[in-house]
Amino acid sequence: MTVGSRSSTDIGGGHIGLVVTIIALVIIASFSGPRWTLAVATWFTAWFILALTVILIRGGRGGEVLRRAYVVTFGWGDYVTP
Repeated sequence: MTVGSRSSTDIGGGHIGLVVTIIALVIIASFSGPRWTLAVATWFTAWFILALTVILIRGGRGGEVLRRAYVVTFGWGDYVTP
């Protein structure tokens, strides 16, 4: 992604990653119970907060910070789709 331009592909991959994560959490909850579900959800939350912190320290501003942290956390969804 180039500086200053918004790419809907990044956000689309983030949405796919979020949906896959939610489905995985439901499957984990049905087989393992709330303990492992909470552990996985906590890991994703911690990663998102870490991404937010790093982006803010590096000078990010406004809604762009949330978008970039979202893409960093769930952008791997681009690799799930063909």
